[in-house]
Amino acid sequence: MSVPTDKASIIKLLDDTLSRSPGEQTELVYIGQREATTRFAEDVIHQNMAAGDARVIVRLVKDGRVAISSTNDLTSAGLDRAMSDALQIAAWLAPDEGFPGFVQSPVAPVVEAFFPATADCSPAQRAGAVAAIVSAGRKSGIQSSGLYQTGTETIAVANSAGTRQFFAGTKAELSVSASDDPLLGQGWSTAAQRNVALIDAESIGRVAIDKAVRSRNPIAIPAGDYTVILEPAAVGQLLLFLGFLAFSGKSFAQGRGVFSGKLGETVTGANITIHEDPFLPEYPGVPFDYEGIPKQKVVLIENGIARGVVHDTRTAKMAGGTSTGHALPADNARGPYPKNLTLLPGTATMEEMIASMARGLLITHFWYLNYLNPMKAQVSGSTRDGTFLIANGAIMGPVKNLRATPAILEAFARAEQIGRERVFYPQYSAMMFVPAMKIAGFPFVEDTE
Repeated sequence: MSVPTDKASIIKLLDDTLSRSPGEQTELVYIGQREATTRFAEDVIHQNMAAGDARVIVRLVKDGRVAISSTNDLTSAGLDRAMSDALQIAAWLAPDEGFPGFVQSPVAPVVEAFFPATADCSPAQRAGAVAAIVSAGRKSGIQSSGLYQTGTETIAVANSAGTRQFFAGTKAELSVSASDDPLLGQGWSTAAQRNVALIDAESIGRVAIDKAVRSRNPIAIPAGDYTVILEPAAVGQLLLFLGFLAFSGKSFAQGRGVFSGKLGETVTGANITIHEDPFLPEYPGVPFDYEGIPKQKVVLIENGIARGVVHDTRTAKMAGGTSTGHALPADNARGPYPKNLTLLPGTATMEEMIASMARGLLITHFWYLNYLNPMKAQVSGSTRDGTFLIANGAIMGPVKNLRATPAILEAFARAEQIGRERVFYPQYSAMMFVPAMKIAGFPFVEDTE
């Protein structure tokens, strides 16, 4: 079934559906996407696929009861069935005393996030990039694997209070893993842009291949506390977990967040400032949330001091504040979290950070990072795809991977240097704009393979 993709058709679809709603209040959220993916492994493309889908999430209020349903049947009959389902669900629910009600929001700012070159990127173009990466790897005896994905995202919100929002954007992501299994050489690199023309595939491939070559024959080192240089992706992975554990308005309002009761207190070193900024011109985010509230730039940590969290309308009501425009789709249970995190840069180059280190580790990124102690923002995960020993200001060689258990804010409190260059790192539909960071006393509990 074809689905609408332009603003006028989508808003008309939502308007027509709202006019037939049996609810006292109704919210409709349209989420559409097209994704084209080229996957390659051991130098061979093994999958080329393209997929598209769109769905509408219905949130309907009847007698104070709030029910949710969704459908990807965008015919009138399909949408009416989704509203009928929500009405039947509402009859079985208790009145929702915490529901703040729908509001009419001003139209969100327009951001430049749609690039035809990305939307129209062909399988041949992606295959050409893969061929260049594979060719470079073979010259070094390295096999390459990875994923090159391009696509579009379309989001629209309409509610019975009068809100109408629309966004269309493109996205391109390339991830390259390079390996030399017999000698345990492994490397990785990634890039993300709205405009595919800004993805330098050969450069991304060279970084991964170089790491794999330099990672051959790693030695084991004992677990313990080390000074580390985290490359931007590793910083981004830690920052993403802060988004869940510290910056979410839901956990904050429920008193189980790391920032609960701590706003205004020092939580990291004074050289750490973190914003939620959906309006970065280099990679603009969706300018409104899934309730149709225009997003705000939020200062989360300023010079080491906890300053704020992000809210949707429900958690803002719980906390006695206002929404910052960070609601997720209504059918999620997590609550709001930031999706455009930026950590302000420092002044150091990577070379300066390495030269300043007497002994420590250079870390590419982490693997299977997960919660360990949420109330301390402590996580656990293994280093991966390029871990190197530094001694006397120079990289000495590769080491086997280690399992790290940092408490993120405590680690950021020990940040000695911050890189002056930043890159975009994507994960779990969030985008981080982050520099490298040198941190003292980073804990490792065991070596891993």
